[in-house]
Amino acid sequence: MNLIRIAWKSARFRRTSLLLTVFTIAISVTLLLGVDKIRKESRTSLLNTVSQTDLIVGARSSPSNLLLYSVFRIGNATNNVSWETYQDIAAMDEVAWTVPISLGDSHRGFRVMGTSTDYFDFYMYGNKQSLELESGDRFDGAFETVLGADVADDLGYEVGDEIIISHGLVEVDFAAHDDKPFTVVGILERTGTPVDRTVHTSLEGIEAVHVDWQNGSRSALTLTAEQALQFDLTPTSITAFMVGLENRAQTFQVQREINDIQREPMSAILPSATLSEFWRTISTVEQVMFVISGFVLVAGLLGMLTTILSTLNERRREIAVLRAVGARASHVVLLILIETLLVVTAGCVLGVAKLYGLLAAARGTIASRFGVNVAATGLDATQLGIMACVILGAVLVALIPGFIAYRRSIQDGLALKV
Repeated sequence: MNLIRIAWKSARFRRTSLLLTVFTIAISVTLLLGVDKIRKESRTSLLNTVSQTDLIVGARSSPSNLLLYSVFRIGNATNNVSWETYQDIAAMDEVAWTVPISLGDSHRGFRVMGTSTDYFDFYMYGNKQSLELESGDRFDGAFETVLGADVADDLGYEVGDEIIISHGLVEVDFAAHDDKPFTVVGILERTGTPVDRTVHTSLEGIEAVHVDWQNGSRSALTLTAEQALQFDLTPTSITAFMVGLENRAQTFQVQREINDIQREPMSAILPSATLSEFWRTISTVEQVMFVISGFVLVAGLLGMLTTILSTLNERRREIAVLRAVGARASHVVLLILIETLLVVTAGCVLGVAKLYGLLAAARGTIASRFGVNVAATGLDATQLGIMACVILGAVLVALIPGFIAYRRSIQDGLALKV
């Protein structure tokens, strides 16, 4: 007796209700696999935000806060680092290179970061990937800027355009440095990191726009851009800086020396370790999403159980006929299990197809909005395990109507009255 063929024909006869069940299972599978994939890609993207940087140094603060404002441009520093202290640390024998960071200004919702050209040489992300220019060149003059990919795309800027930066993070007319515009000289290729959402200028440029400002407000004496360039534009302080060491084995030693500096309270953090700790802090959200997706799956399986149970009475004649032609009670149970496997397998396949379709359609948006590059890779062991659990759960659920059908087939047999 070909139970698979019988199960297929029986499923086709009840295709409307079973198709709804297939779609429910598909949505559940899409949510489960989607949450798992986004979680892993987000973690990879987060941990790859900065690479080959041994230490990040700033004023005394919590590691997470220092990481957030120096790497992700979120929040503000508790204090600045004096230029003298920065130079002293940069001159240490163990230090190979440093990249200064000066924050505090913005442009139409995007953070402005003052730095040196060493930023383009030493800042790396992902798997030791260096920054590359999509067009133009690095900044050279004080009033030149290099834009991240998102800044250029969202605001429609091209090389040669002029932009006005504003004092602080809230853009208002009285805080705009409109007397000292910057010229876009370069646009970086997309990285999938906060670099894409940053306006990069030189440290001298940051100093130049503030030479006629005092205590956070414009002074009565207003200077033109040309006049500002006549001043000494060496910074008095910076927000933070990145450090690369000659020998990475000395990382903890140098970190301890910086943290023990007496004249100025400092914090030196290991970006990789802090990123991992930061991920553990925020991973609660994805765990909640995974649990919610699991409840959606349970609801789908219960819906399938309800559908099968509701059709058992309608199928009593079918079961009796099968028993009459030689089917044993165990065959009836197998028939229901096969039907369940067909429904769940179809739901899983449809769910995977929907997942990759959605990811393909939303990949660009996810990368630009959230800086997460979702790779179109196949299912990994965890995701295959999730699908196996879905199928196993469906089989266990199907045992309930299977057992009921088994008992009824014994009771009804050929005595079924129509």
